[in-house]
Amino acid sequence: MNEDKRNFMGTILLVEDTPSEMELISHYLRESGYSVIAAQTAKEALAKAVEQRPDAVITDVVMPGMSGFELCRSLKKHPMTEKVPIVICSSKNLEIDRLWGMKQGADAYVTKPFTREQLMRAVKSVTS
Repeated sequence: MNEDKRNFMGTILLVEDTPSEMELISHYLRESGYSVIAAQTAKEALAKAVEQRPDAVITDVVMPGMSGFELCRSLKKHPMTEKVPIVICSSKNLEIDRLWGMKQGADAYVTKPFTREQLMRAVKSVTS
């Protein structure tokens, strides 16, 4: 494995409207070698996803305007982003929420509060 590959794991688009959560998740990702693109709304995330082509998207569900579920559907419908894996990271922790998230196109679902290990396991499962 060349040096660059070991130090750089890929780019993650992080969609989170809570500053403390954004900070925590960004920290975990950067610590693990990922580059982070931040978006606070689903609309902003859509534009950034098409423009910057991240390796994966981590999104909250409950956000102003468009929900994370709607964002999943929009990303999967767009030809530039249809293959980008999505991790939903939400406090909605019922089985029905998880099933609905997967039905909307999510590849993994992590419930808050989560550990660094749970988050990174989900990210690695969709990016490797």
